[in-house]
Amino acid sequence: MDGNGRWAKQRGKPRLFGHHAGAKRVREIVEACPKYGVKYLTIFGFSTENWKRTQTEVAGLMSLFRMYIRKEARELKRQGVRVRFIGDRIKLDKKLRDLMDELEALTEDNDKTHLTIALNYGGRDEVARATQRLAEEVAAGRLKPEDVDEETLPRFLDTCVLPDPDLVIRTSGEARISNFLLWQSAYSEYEFIDTLWPDFSEAVFAEVLAGFGSRERRFGGVKA
Repeated sequence: MDGNGRWAKQRGKPRLFGHHAGAKRVREIVEACPKYGVKYLTIFGFSTENWKRTQTEVAGLMSLFRMYIRKEARELKRQGVRVRFIGDRIKLDKKLRDLMDELEALTEDNDKTHLTIALNYGGRDEVARATQRLAEEVAAGRLKPEDVDEETLPRFLDTCVLPDPDLVIRTSGEARISNFLLWQSAYSEYEFIDTLWPDFSEAVFAEVLAGFGSRERRFGGVKA
């Protein structure tokens, strides 16, 4: 969900103004998912690299996350949205971690839309943490080294209960994946668009999905 800061700058506003606009856009896209057959949606809220931003922006983002959870929790429950969080929670403040836990518990029985929010998330960090847990299993004798293969590691990833993404969309004209779902997106389709995230409307979403629907996915094979 890139481009909040530039969107705000274009309007002579501070970056946090753009982040608030971006948060409102999330709700629209989540609500649109069932209409287009999207069962699983993962949004990149805050990366492990985003701590490098100014203290003011980071503090503002953390406040926004807390406010968003409090404000949207009951509506997400009502709409049948199940919420999960991925990423390393240790560095997040306790109030935010508690709210995350509460939202996950509140929506755990929902199954209409599965919304995953990546907070303090990085693909490399996730793989490193997963590898550490896998190594602990080997050291404890619960897993043999020769049994470790590409089917084993995913069981230790943050996304172990989720399907791999079919489509990854990056907004704002940036053409890089920026450490997002590195393992899971090995065979994902990618769409890089110029639209800034606060302008990413349902109409733009529908257009991107329509384009994805016309692609031929071979997963390394050749169509007969």
